[in-house]
Amino acid sequence: MSSYRQSLGAHAERLESTHLRQLIGDSDRAGRLRHRVGPLLLDLTRQKLDVQALDALGSLIESSDWQKARDAMFGGEPINTSEDRAVLHTALRASGSRLSPVAPSDVRKEIDQTLERIAHLVEAVEKGTTEDIGLPSTVTDIVNVGIGGSDLGPRLAVEALDQFHTGRVRCHFLPNVDGHAANKLMRELDPRRTLVLLVSKSFSTQETLLNGHVLRDWIRHAYDGDDRAAARHFVAVSANVEAAEKFGIPAAHVLPMWDFVGGRYSVWSAVGLSLALTIGMDNFRAFLAGAAHMDDHFRSEPWQANAPVLLALTELWNRNVLGYSSRAVVPYLDPMANLPSYLQQLEMESLGKRVTPDGKPLDNETVPVVWGSVGTNAQHAYFQALHQGTSVVPVEFIGVVRPAHPLRANHDALLANLLAQAAALALGKTTEEALEESDGDAVLAAQRTFPGDRSSTVIMLDALTPESLGALIALQEHKVFLLGHLWGINAFDQWGVELGKVIAKRILPALDEESEKLGDFDDSTKALIEAIQARREG
Repeated sequence: MSSYRQSLGAHAERLESTHLRQLIGDSDRAGRLRHRVGPLLLDLTRQKLDVQALDALGSLIESSDWQKARDAMFGGEPINTSEDRAVLHTALRASGSRLSPVAPSDVRKEIDQTLERIAHLVEAVEKGTTEDIGLPSTVTDIVNVGIGGSDLGPRLAVEALDQFHTGRVRCHFLPNVDGHAANKLMRELDPRRTLVLLVSKSFSTQETLLNGHVLRDWIRHAYDGDDRAAARHFVAVSANVEAAEKFGIPAAHVLPMWDFVGGRYSVWSAVGLSLALTIGMDNFRAFLAGAAHMDDHFRSEPWQANAPVLLALTELWNRNVLGYSSRAVVPYLDPMANLPSYLQQLEMESLGKRVTPDGKPLDNETVPVVWGSVGTNAQHAYFQALHQGTSVVPVEFIGVVRPAHPLRANHDALLANLLAQAAALALGKTTEEALEESDGDAVLAAQRTFPGDRSSTVIMLDALTPESLGALIALQEHKVFLLGHLWGINAFDQWGVELGKVIAKRILPALDEESEKLGDFDDSTKALIEAIQARREG
């Protein structure tokens, strides 16, 4: 039994016979579980917690020295112990903070200089003066070539903030090595008007470099093989300036990435250049300011009123005490369709660990499987299982009060569905209620009974703006940090993604070799390579 189950299990057993119908009516509890941070309302009142259980969770986190761990992160201490690195994504947006800066001054200076370089590039694109800085004379389309954190954060933000697009450029994303997407883009875009952003910290990511070479050849062809002309169409975001120069990108066109910022936390940096180019620099700074507002809240509020702390404690309760192995994320707005994918990486790459930083096996379960899609589509796909299936899956609903369109009836229907699904999961429908509507047919009533008592969280934004999106993402980042702290794991390395990459590099040349040269591979892999080779000419 996990240590958290041991310490908190008595509260879970006490609450087992108390239905959420009863808990929701407790006004004192509601005041403890519903909190506003600027444009964001966090409502945890449909979680299977009462005040007594919440206070037990609070005692747990208070005994963990969470404030000390938090301040160490903000201050730039090397909390990524396996790589001996600081974790300073919060410093990227600190210009919007109301509190005194705590990150090292040299780091803040580098960040400010990079922001100015981003602003200079954005201004050149907006004014049509890109030729003055060595870029193509006219830019109509941006292609962001990156994968993982170099794609998911910028893509989420660009698509979520579509109402703030300036219209000066169109933004496209090319993460996958699958050639279908690259081929489609090259059919649709004008190579002479396309600016390619190659985003890779190491500048060695296989998918990114393959796509970069494909696009470079495409642009070079448009200039009759002129390498220098093609090079004007590329900007890199990387820590490896030398490798970018070898690719053909001038050092002046390389914006920095730093070891103190992990890829999945990097949208606030030059990795967010595609966002800045799409929504303009003022809106990009507002995006940073929204995150900084959440940072200030996290740094200054006690746990009882601290939204990231409460969100993390709820996740720990559901995962380690109630034993739920997954969580569904359902944004009720189409522009946020990529939020589940973004959170999958943020949470599962950060918290998918089985040992402590000193190599000892954990005695707690860690990250649940994160999945989901947009509502109301989701209701017609898998909500049947959420309401009446045998496994309980907590749901995180995200909505907005004021939409970015004038179709009031549509938005009211959307909000009604969000609120109704959260209520139905919690309240359910009793057998007596089902019998009444089934004219006493017990068999039919059994099928119409909803157990309810199924947990959910509602996060409601006033509107989907750069500020509110920044606050929402920062809220989730801090939740992940706290869970890593409570679970005793390093949330800022990701060794688990490496093994498959190493094996792929060995397999790649073998795909073109004769089968008798496949002795280094396991039997299943050899059989599949042979099957591929046999069918290639077909």
